[in-house]
Amino acid sequence: MFLWVCHLVFSLGDAIAALKKELKKYKDPKRINEVEERIAWIDKQLKSGSAKHIDAELLAKHKKKEREAAKQGKPEIRKQRLVEKYNHLKSSGKLETFVEKRRMRNAAKDHRYMPYRRSGDVE
Repeated sequence: MFLWVCHLVFSLGDAIAALKKELKKYKDPKRINEVEERIAWIDKQLKSGSAKHIDAELLAKHKKKEREAAKQGKPEIRKQRLVEKYNHLKSSGKLETFVEKRRMRNAAKDHRYMPYRRSGDVE
């Protein structure tokens, strides 16, 4: 997090140090109060930023563990789904049409990637 002061970019830690120096210059209680509020705001930003960073790290670790668990469990779940789908299609009598459509779809994919015959080739 950065704070723009006089067209220069300071990190928040540097901004606090600069504001504390500035605070010593003022005698006006209103101006002193404004500077103290700004210092308090920057402190709050620094503390919440570190807490957010820690929360983000914990969430990333949790998601990584879940992804690993899903990778390890995926083949078994997928096989089970395929078996259930096969049994359902077989019991409803739609297995043959499903397999035929799958065959046609795969053939269409194969034909799509086959190179075209050149016009100069006569075979």
